[in-house]
Amino acid sequence: MATACAVLLAEHPGQSVTIWARNPDYARDIDAHRENRRLLAGIKLPEQIRVTADIEEAVNGADTLVVAIPTEFLRESLTNIAPTLKQNRPVISVVKGIENETFLRPSQIIEEVLGSRAVVALCGPSHAEEIGRRLPASVVAASGDIGLARRVQEMFTTDRFRVYTNPDLIGVELAGALKNIIAIAAGICDGLDYGDNAKSALMTRGIVEMTRFGTSLGAESATFWGLAGIGDLITTCISPYGRNRMVGERLGGGESLTTIRESMDAVAEGVNTTRSVQNMADQRGVEMPITWEVHQVLFDGKSPEQATESLMLRPPRDE
Repeated sequence: MATACAVLLAEHPGQSVTIWARNPDYARDIDAHRENRRLLAGIKLPEQIRVTADIEEAVNGADTLVVAIPTEFLRESLTNIAPTLKQNRPVISVVKGIENETFLRPSQIIEEVLGSRAVVALCGPSHAEEIGRRLPASVVAASGDIGLARRVQEMFTTDRFRVYTNPDLIGVELAGALKNIIAIAAGICDGLDYGDNAKSALMTRGIVEMTRFGTSLGAESATFWGLAGIGDLITTCISPYGRNRMVGERLGGGESLTTIRESMDAVAEGVNTTRSVQNMADQRGVEMPITWEVHQVLFDGKSPEQATESLMLRPPRDE
C-alpha cells in the first residue's frame, strides 16, 4: 500500500515523494527496477519517486509522513526511527488493525511513540493492486482536525481516486480492523462452497456486529455504513487480493492456521485482531457471534462446519 500511495501522490505536479524501505537490499531492488516486485509487481514507479533505506534522507524536507506498516510491526518500526522524526509533521496513516496487547488504534500508537501530532486515517475499499493500475476507487480521510483531513483530500485526489472527509477517526480506524474478522468468515464461506446467499447474509450481519462494537467504544454508527465500513467490508470479503479472505478460504478448505501462516509472504491482520476484539467484547459485554465463531475456528479447534451450524442454530430474533 505504501507503493500505491507513492504512485498516487506523484500524480500531482509539485508533490515530491520518497519511499523509505527499512531493508537496504530491498530499497535498492525497488529503485533499480522501478517496481516493488515482491509486494506490488507490475506497477512501475514514476521516475520522480525516490527510494531509499536512509530514514534521514527520506524525511529531509518532508512536510507530511505517510505510514504504511502492518500494525504488529508499527510500534517497533516507529520506535527505531523516532529520533529522526522529531519535527512535528502530521502523519497520514493507511494502517488497518489494532495493537493486540494494548488495543490501541494506529493513530494512538503513532502519537504514543512519536509524540502528540495530527494524524489522519486514510481508509476504505482500496486494494493496492487496483490503485496502482489506476482503476477507480474512493476512500475517506478521517481526523479530528477536519482542516487537515481536507488537505489530505487534496493531496490524494486524482481523476481515478476520490477522497471524502470524515471527523470520526475512532470509527474509521475500528472499521478498518473489524472488517478483517468478517473477511475471514467470508473466506470460510468460499472454502466451504456455501454460495452467495450465505456470504451476503454473513456480510450484512457482520456490519451490524462491527457497528455494535464500534459504537461501544465511542465511534459514530454512520461511519460503519460508509466507505470505511460497508465499503471496505465488501471489497475485503469478495476480492481475490484479500489476504484475510484467503486465510478463511483455506481454513474452509481444510488447511490448518499454522500451515497457512507459514506459506504467506504478507500479514493477514484479521487473525490477531480476532483474538484482541473478542477479548475486548468479553470485557465490555458486546455480543459478537460471528467474531466468536471465527475465534473458535482460529484458536480453539472448532471446525468451520461446526461454527456455521452454531450461527445458523442461534435462537430466532428480530432483525
